[in-house]
Amino acid sequence: MSVHPRLSINQATIKHTTVVEALRVTADAGIGAIGLWRKQVQDAGLAEAARMLADSGLRYSTHCRGGWFTAVEGPDRRAAIDDNRRAIEETATLAAAGAEGSRAVLVLVVGGLPEGSRDLPGARQRVRDAVAELAPDAQAAGVTLALEPLHPMYASDRSVLSTLDQALDIAADFDPAVVGVTVDTFHLWWDPDVLAKIERAGREGRIATYQVCDWKTPLEADNLLSRHYPGDGMIDFGPMTRAVEAAGYTGDIEVELLNQAIWDTPPAEAVRRTIDGFARAVAPHLG
Repeated sequence: MSVHPRLSINQATIKHTTVVEALRVTADAGIGAIGLWRKQVQDAGLAEAARMLADSGLRYSTHCRGGWFTAVEGPDRRAAIDDNRRAIEETATLAAAGAEGSRAVLVLVVGGLPEGSRDLPGARQRVRDAVAELAPDAQAAGVTLALEPLHPMYASDRSVLSTLDQALDIAADFDPAVVGVTVDTFHLWWDPDVLAKIERAGREGRIATYQVCDWKTPLEADNLLSRHYPGDGMIDFGPMTRAVEAAGYTGDIEVELLNQAIWDTPPAEAVRRTIDGFARAVAPHLG
């Protein structure tokens, strides 16, 4: 089966790979783009990871991930802000090393409620404040901060942003080239108003990346690891994909799969199955 030219492999799909292994298995499969994760990049060293990416000929689609800045002011929050500045630098370096068409997009998973807190509005305000603090660094580096709303089941521990509107309301204070949003089918498919929200995101020029994977029940015991190959679950990819296209997004489309069974699959086989699932479930809805 042919590989769609806009398919990108997010390294989460092949989690147990080094940077060099992830680049090799992606390029060997005929895929043109990749998004790497910070741990593996840091294990390799940023300069070496950038060199290997340049040698691979692959585009860079996103850098995963920054965020985790809902803590109240203090040492933990300062450490998180500083870490996000490093993530911005990594994003700029890797995007510059990637092939033509690479995008300097840093995906932000903003964090859940601090321990002992029940104050969702306060946590969201701290997200807004953190983005405001980081926006000048991102602008100077030519990086787009892509706020990612997560499914509401993660509101307590991973993201106090649960809807696209919540992310867009924060992004609205900033240049669209500096702060955008991540549209992820796993996290947003449930929302009855998602198509209108995608249209809003496009109208405001905010779609920084589009990520796809499927939702299948019953969920895994660890609900974080419940992502499936496109076409293996319950999501109708047609309406969201067409909406993202109509909104003007023309970049790479990442498949990001967090699932233990997929991680236990040989990486080349996981990539092959990703190609097949994307071709069946997503590609028919692309222009």
